[in-house]
Amino acid sequence: MMPVNVDRSTQPVLAIVGVGLIGGSFAAALRQASATGRVLGVGRNAASLKLACQLGLIDEVVTLEEAAEQADIILIATPIGVVGRVLSALRPLLRAQTLVTDACSTKADVVATARQALGERIGQFVPGHPIAGAEQTGPEAASADLYRGRNIILTPLSENAVADVMCIRRLWEACGARVLTMEPAAHDTVMASVSHLPHFLSAAYMWQVASAHDSTVRMALAGSGFRDFTRIAAGSPEVWRDIFLSNRDAVLQELQQVKQAVAQAEQALIAGDGQVLQDFLERAALARRLWASRSGLS
Repeated sequence: MMPVNVDRSTQPVLAIVGVGLIGGSFAAALRQASATGRVLGVGRNAASLKLACQLGLIDEVVTLEEAAEQADIILIATPIGVVGRVLSALRPLLRAQTLVTDACSTKADVVATARQALGERIGQFVPGHPIAGAEQTGPEAASADLYRGRNIILTPLSENAVADVMCIRRLWEACGARVLTMEPAAHDTVMASVSHLPHFLSAAYMWQVASAHDSTVRMALAGSGFRDFTRIAAGSPEVWRDIFLSNRDAVLQELQQVKQAVAQAEQALIAGDGQVLQDFLERAALARRLWASRSGLS
């Protein structure tokens, strides 16, 4: 397939559909790197878009139709459940030179949705996933440094031209990110384990504590361990609902593995077997320390 004809010699016009933490940070990072020209904002919340303008994340609030008419690059940074409607609306409007990418946390379901929504225009869609975030949401949480040193996964399609994939790669690299490529299904399996299930477990634990009859006392006495374990439970319920449903099979498979690990530790506790329990804890502690050392995180 011939590459999409974006004029690489000029700064591209960028449109962000969903100017929150992820989309706003993408715009802010590209502005800081002087890697984009005008930035257009599209969204459902007028107050949020007005704030994004005031913060300098976007230059102008536009409709999706206006974004399709003007933008060289369109980033969809909405909950997964909205992506199909956005792409379907874009299909008859897209200029031949416009590239579309996304920031969704699942890829196989998004790719299938994109194929159905875009049809013969599918080659203009380069799927992506920035592995970065925070419990805060909205444009006020956006940061130009959010992606610095973080991994960005692209899952290119057979219909994508190499030059178009490289264009999206260079934008993420301009944000300071490391860009990797994977197959959509492999991406979803890995993310179910190291991203989606941690949030699922954190939310379930937070729900259990908040539902206890003495929850006020428990949370009044909670310390740093509680804070660290439950931090991600404060993320957007709409976003995470869509992630769990989109990647349901992989999340359920990982959940079964975690249940087996919990059952193993529980059995040692029931039996009062201190050695087995210590071995279990030591293996977990060592794995965590090795990961922290290799990743440069604490």
